[in-house]
Amino acid sequence: MSSLTVRKLDVDLSGGFGRRWLGGDAYRTQFFNALSMTFPIGEQMFIDSLRAIPEEQLRDPDLRAEVKDFVGQEATHRHMHLQYNAELERQGLSFVTGKGIARRVARIGRLGVRSRVAITCALEHYTAILADGVLRKPEWIEDAEPALRRLWEWHAVEELEHKAVAFDAYRAAGGGYWRRVLWFAHASLVFWIDVHRQTLHNLYRDGALWRPATWLSAARMWCGRRGLAWHMAGPVLQYFSPRFHPWQHDNRALLGAWLERNSEAWRPVRSTAP
Repeated sequence: MSSLTVRKLDVDLSGGFGRRWLGGDAYRTQFFNALSMTFPIGEQMFIDSLRAIPEEQLRDPDLRAEVKDFVGQEATHRHMHLQYNAELERQGLSFVTGKGIARRVARIGRLGVRSRVAITCALEHYTAILADGVLRKPEWIEDAEPALRRLWEWHAVEELEHKAVAFDAYRAAGGGYWRRVLWFAHASLVFWIDVHRQTLHNLYRDGALWRPATWLSAARMWCGRRGLAWHMAGPVLQYFSPRFHPWQHDNRALLGAWLERNSEAWRPVRSTAP
């Protein structure tokens, strides 16, 4: 039996949202926008990589069920972020890193299954780190427009809920330590170059790239007392341990508390992943 739930979120983005929807802060808004832009193509890559694992390697029926619901959750995230990104395009924010990412994903699709899943494990680790921060440090997004705050928190909850699925599937497929950490080092470099490049482009289009307030906000977000750099450092280093497993950091209480507080915002649905 799967421990995951595929949920439909009660958020409608068809009416649009503000250009600086995150407290009027250009840097934080455009950083989160840059993340959203990468999600649909990345989430499809995650889905495809886990589906490529031969069924006979996923002997545990609970793991097979979790892989199915992982696919369902990621497909739902993809759908919501496509709506989000359509509004960003209407606001004049183009996905400048998209073609390069698409070419890279096509090359990844030609790798062996274990390498494809190792890359998914690497990127899932980053989404789990960011998700933990969104829920643990509400100041990151507490001044967001309500619909966007709800979307990011819901996404964070489900990223935490399924954070070990790709890792467990990788080990079931025979994946080892060195493949995992070498792909993590490579994926880390590429992912953050893409995100920062897209953030800079968004800030340029927003007219905020050269404003001192933009970079004061960036310094606070990354290096403040509860900033992203300090939040990430420990979990990133832990990934290099041969004994690492995502649930060594048990943050199920965070996601459970959000689901209880926001029970009116979502409803469970059957997995409808394509």
